Amino acid sequence: MNIFYTPNITATSNFVLDETESKHAIKVLRLNQGDKICLVDGTGTFYTAEIINAHAKKCEVKIFEKNTEENNKPIIHIAIAPTKNNDRLEWFIEKTTEIGITTISPIICDHSERKVLKTERLEKRAISAMKQSLKATLPIINEAVSFKSFIDSTSENTEKYIAHCYDEHQQHLKEIYTTGKDCLVLIGPEGDFSLQEIELALKNGFKPISLGKSRLRTETAGLIACNILNLLNE
Repeated sequence: MNIFYTPNITATSNFVLDETESKHAIKVLRLNQGDKICLVDGTGTFYTAEIINAHAKKCEVKIFEKNTEENNKPIIHIAIAPTKNNDRLEWFIEKTTEIGITTISPIICDHSERKVLKTERLEKRAISAMKQSLKATLPIINEAVSFKSFIDSTSENTEKYIAHCYDEHQQHLKEIYTTGKDCLVLIGPEGDFSLQEIELALKNGFKPISLGKSRLRTETAGLIACNILNLLNE
């Protein structure tokens, strides 16, 4: 069944898709009156509906079933330095959305090659991945902030880790993480975190971790961290 993103849905009977989703339904997918579709609100709810007015700009549907997505996993939060090539960060957004992630926070680090980021494009990639993977929950994508600002804003009520390449005999994430606990992992830029950033993170309760023996690209490291946390919470 085709899935459409409807973040502003409040109706329990009839609802009108926005112009973008209406055009996709009627012009691209060639759906017609009487066809069944699925709506998702991005906060965990599926709505099964039927098209009652196949209008290319204001497609109207009748909702006849509502279901909540089952999700009892803890918060998975990845704070990641934007990659120089924006396509690689978009790939990270897409794949972690498919796997399952709660929050993504771009952080501008000392060695970051990209300092400016447009989150709107990233959100569109996440929406597409959410629909593709048959999910109803959209991850939160925060605006990019400096490393220090992000560290200063972190909560004490979560397990906090920093993945870096300096040899400190770090434990692997899968060995140190406590299953069932909310978790935040910092992933640095291609040039890694600076020593000053690592020191600041450690002073603020972050524990150094390893993600394996290979030297990983930023987006690969973020994806692996996300996947490990999901597997441990299955």
